Amino acid sequence: MALFDHPLPTLRTYRPEQPEPAGFDAFWSGTLDAARRAATPPTATEVRTPLRGITTHDVTFSGYAGQPVRAWLNRPAGATGPLPVAVEFIGYGGGRGLPVDWLVWASAGYAHLVMDTRGQGGGWRGGDTPDPDEYGAGPSTPGFLTRGVQSPDTFYYRRLITDAARAVETVADLPGVDASRIVVTGKSQGGALSLAAAGLVPDLVSAVVSAVPFLCDIRRAVTVTDVNPYAEVVRFLRANPYAAERTLNTLDHVDGVNFARRITAPALLSVGLMDDVCPPSGVFGAFNTLTGPKRIEVYEWDGHDGGRTYFDTEALEFATGIVG
Repeated sequence: MALFDHPLPTLRTYRPEQPEPAGFDAFWSGTLDAARRAATPPTATEVRTPLRGITTHDVTFSGYAGQPVRAWLNRPAGATGPLPVAVEFIGYGGGRGLPVDWLVWASAGYAHLVMDTRGQGGGWRGGDTPDPDEYGAGPSTPGFLTRGVQSPDTFYYRRLITDAARAVETVADLPGVDASRIVVTGKSQGGALSLAAAGLVPDLVSAVVSAVPFLCDIRRAVTVTDVNPYAEVVRFLRANPYAAERTLNTLDHVDGVNFARRITAPALLSVGLMDDVCPPSGVFGAFNTLTGPKRIEVYEWDGHDGGRTYFDTEALEFATGIVG
C-alpha cells in the first residue's frame, strides 16, 4: 500500500473535529455499573501445558451484563510475589487461541492476562467466549462492526468494551498479580480496547501500549479506506442510506479519540503510514488527543503490521520503565 493519508507533518498536529456524543460519560458509567452489579467472582484453574517456563491458568470473569468471558493467565513458572500484569486484548476476528500463542510478556517477567473476544475467534485464532446478545439487534453487514449499530445500547462494541474494562477491574483477584501495576495492551482491535479500558477505568491503569489502534476517528476512516473492517460500515450504509446519522452516532460512542481524552496513564502508540486497515490519521487523532505523557512510534514503510517485533521490544522497555 502506498502513502494515502495526510502527510506526516500534518498528522503530527491532526485532531478530529467531530465532538463526542452527548451523554458519553453517563452511557458508559451506566453500562459499567450494571456489569458490576451482575458480576460474580472470577475463577482461575491451573492447566497443564508443554511450557516449562510458564504457568497457565484458565480464567473466567464477568463481563458485560455479568456474562462470562474467558481468558488465559500466563505467569513465569516459579515466580514469587505479586507481579506486574499486562492485560492484552486481541485483534479483529481472533480469539484467545492457546497459551503457547502468548509468550512475550510472561517471558519478560509479567503476569499476562489475555482476554478472549466474545463471538470472535473464527477468523485467524480460535476463541471460547460466546456473544449471547447477538439476537434482536437489527440488520448488519457480515462482520462485527455493524452488529446492532443502529443504537449504542444494542451495539456489539458496547459489550466488548465493557468486557475489556471489567478485565482490568477483576485482574486483582487473580493469582500472583500486583493490581497496582497494570499495563493494558493490544494491536488493532486490541489497541482500541486498550484505549477504551484505560479511558473507562483510568485510576487502575499504570501504562497503555496500543499498536495501530482500530476504532479511532471512525467518521473519517470510513471515507478514506475501502478495506475491511471499515468497509463493513460503507456496505451497510449503501444498503441502509437513511440509517447513516444514527449509525455514525453509535460509532461515536466507541471512538478511541473520545476515550483518549480520559486517559491519565503514560501511553505508547504505534502507527504504520501505509496502513490502509487503520488509517494513520485515526491513530494520530487519538494520540494527539491524549493529555498525559505519551509517545508514538512511526513506521513509515509499514502497513497494518505497525512495527512488528520492533514495536514489541519498544513496548516491553516502555512498560518496564513504568511498572518495573
